[in-house]
Amino acid sequence: MAILATLMQGRRYGLEILRSLDGTASLALAEGTLYLILNRLKGDGLVESEWIDAGTGHPRKYYWLTQAGHERIRAMAKFWAKFSADLNALMDPARISMKENIRDDE
Repeated sequence: MAILATLMQGRRYGLEILRSLDGTASLALAEGTLYLILNRLKGDGLVESEWIDAGTGHPRKYYWLTQAGHERIRAMAKFWAKFSADLNALMDPARISMKENIRDDE
């Protein structure tokens, strides 16, 4: 889901995806794992790729979402919004308890 969401912002090569996940979302991912996932997403028809010579001396493989990829990430985002809202509601008592413990410690 995080990789698809990153690619919603446009074409990116592998290192850009890794940096985005690590920097913005604090989701560290091994390079080898990223490429395994990208290959699976490509096999599922959610991602396309192309080697592009960026003038840096070696070509880079850029990835982008297909129409099916856009549809999948929108469906995942909808599910995630409901799931996280439900989980947050379940966690409310724990958060209230934490706040009470902090006040008791003061």
